Amino acid sequence: RETDKEPGCFVDRNLDQVIAAAVAKYDASQLRPFFYSTYRNEEIVRYRQEVFRDLEDPAVLALIPTFCDGMRKVRLEFEFAGKVHYKRHRQMVLFGAIQSYCCTVSDFAGNLGDARLCSRGFRNLCGYLDSYVASLPFTALIAETDELQEKLSAIRYSMLIQGDKVTVRKYAGEADYSAMVRSQFERFRNLDPEGKQSGEKKPDTSLNHVEEGILDFVGELYPEIFSALEDHLKRHADFVDETMALFDREIQFFLAYLHFVEPLKQAGLSFCYPEVSASDKSISVRQGFDLALAARLVGEKKPVVGNDFRLDGPERLIVVSGPNQGGKTTFARMFGQLHFLAGLGCPVPGMEAKLFLADRIYTHFEREEDITNLRGKLEDELVRLHETIEKMTGDSVVILNEIFNSTSLQDQIFLSRKVLDGILATDAIGVCVTFIDELASLSEKTVSMVSTVVPDNPAARTFELLRRPADGLAYALSLAEKHNVTHERLRERIKP
Repeated sequence: RETDKEPGCFVDRNLDQVIAAAVAKYDASQLRPFFYSTYRNEEIVRYRQEVFRDLEDPAVLALIPTFCDGMRKVRLEFEFAGKVHYKRHRQMVLFGAIQSYCCTVSDFAGNLGDARLCSRGFRNLCGYLDSYVASLPFTALIAETDELQEKLSAIRYSMLIQGDKVTVRKYAGEADYSAMVRSQFERFRNLDPEGKQSGEKKPDTSLNHVEEGILDFVGELYPEIFSALEDHLKRHADFVDETMALFDREIQFFLAYLHFVEPLKQAGLSFCYPEVSASDKSISVRQGFDLALAARLVGEKKPVVGNDFRLDGPERLIVVSGPNQGGKTTFARMFGQLHFLAGLGCPVPGMEAKLFLADRIYTHFEREEDITNLRGKLEDELVRLHETIEKMTGDSVVILNEIFNSTSLQDQIFLSRKVLDGILATDAIGVCVTFIDELASLSEKTVSMVSTVVPDNPAARTFELLRRPADGLAYALSLAEKHNVTHERLRERIKP
């Protein structure tokens, strides 16, 4: 049930940055639907986790790029053939695609059979490959292709060039002047004094119009061989096996994600395979972190701070409070990322995790006013939240980030309570980032987490969030910072 449409919550959770980086070196249009489509099926998720585990074996992982490169060459030759106007040239390009395919699949089947495989996915693929490469259609394809290649390789012809006229005829034992010419110009073959490429690299099967014309003449000299080639291509027009093509596309989803997280692993960050459930809402994570932020910080050689959280028994909503710039929004994004990646079957950032498979993840982050809808900021926020509560179910995950900041504190408290009551009534799980400490003790379903500061220097953030009661200072600190009356700012202002 793939979808080409990016989930609406991607930007809020910075997953758009993660996926863009992951698919940058691949065919993005083919891979994005994989990254957009999560599952509430524990078996599917565990099935994918097993495949990821097999790919952690360097011996197994090393086999995949070679196979994918071979299949990519087949696709490129197909595309190139569609652009070729000369019949004989097009036939030779397609014949080369068949040769590439046979070689790629045969080599992959042999190498995969020697690998240590544990996942159901790879074991089933290995069994399918064994039967496929031994099947009569595939063995006949290889045999016929090899036989035809021998006939094509045996073709000999001569060219007589007089001015702008080229005569092509069968070889009759003439001296090979081309060898003499090549030997004379061999010393200039790789001469590049400026160290620059002479031009765009063309496919190995590319020909100019003169070469294409000569090939057509050769086809007229050896009509039987080229007739056999044409017949071969017609009978094997659909030579690419559907399962092989599907595997080629799917496995690149795994490769793209693993290549994205590899630099983070090398930097010492941990990834784990979460225990997943579509029914148990008791969740926990140890040392989780924001994947998009971590990728940037690792690139800048800066440390990444991990955080723990859990929801037990009746607990459903984590209410995060604390001073500005303390990591609250990052925590909310991390919460959403973890649940989305778990639904994809991917390893998630953290040392250990138990996560819920949601039917959908809803996010509510601050938006700029949209003058086209003729609504003020508060009204627009109320409309969006109403739509969310109407759509969400008890199997949803919801993330709220500092809602109703555009109104007074009294109205903010009143509206926030109403919204949270509506969310908690559905029994969904989620996170609410707020300055309103009272929301942390709204009911037995809410849990308080607080962003911390350095004890001796309240202006310095640790970016660690702890599970403890709200201390009542969050809103006071935000007001002090807003009006430049924090301890640090006051000291600066009264300096002599």
